Amino acid sequence: MLKEKETDEDVLDFCRKHVLHGTPHIFYSRDDEFYEFRKRISCKFKIPFNEIYITGSGKLGFSPFKRKEFDYDSDIDVALVSEKLFDEIMSDIAKYQMVLRQNREVVHVREIKMYHSFLEYTALGWIRPDKLPVSFQMKALKDDWFEFFRSISDGRSEVGNYQVNAGVFKTYQHLEDYTFSGIKSLKKSKA
Repeated sequence: MLKEKETDEDVLDFCRKHVLHGTPHIFYSRDDEFYEFRKRISCKFKIPFNEIYITGSGKLGFSPFKRKEFDYDSDIDVALVSEKLFDEIMSDIAKYQMVLRQNREVVHVREIKMYHSFLEYTALGWIRPDKLPVSFQMKALKDDWFEFFRSISDGRSEVGNYQVNAGVFKTYQHLEDYTFSGIKSLKKSKA
C-alpha cells in the first residue's frame, strides 16, 4: 500500500489514516478498555484523554522498521500530545539549564551526551524522558515518569502484559511531522 503512494500528500494521507487515526491494534474490538487506558494517563498528567495516542507496533500490529509482527516481546509506545505538559517539563529543563550554565553542578560527560540527545529531540517538539539527565531536579521528574508507566505495564492495566513507554509531543503537528518523516524514510528505503 505505502509503495503505491507517489506524492508527499498521498504519503501524509496514508500516515494520518493508518498510523495516527483509529483504534490501535492492541485494543482491537476493545474500545472501552482503550478509553480507560487513555483515561488513566489523562488523569495522571491532567491532560485530555484525546491527546493520548498509541504509536508503533501496538498501533499497527507490526513494526515496519523492525519488519516483525506485534508479539509478546513488543512494547506499547504512547505519545502524549500536550503543549501544557510539554511547557511544564520544559520549565524544569530551563531551571536545569540555568544551573548547568552557571556551572554550579558537576555533570559527567555521559550525562552531557544524553542531555544533548534530549535537546535534539526537544528541538523536534518531542520530549523523550528516557534521555533526561538524572542529576539534580531531573531525577525526581524522571523517576516519577517511569514509576507511573511501570505501574501500567506488565499486566497492571487494560493494555495487557506489555511494557508501556511514553513521550510528550508539544502539538499534534509535531507528532504528525515526526511520524510523516519516519514513513517517508521507510518508503524511500524500500524504493
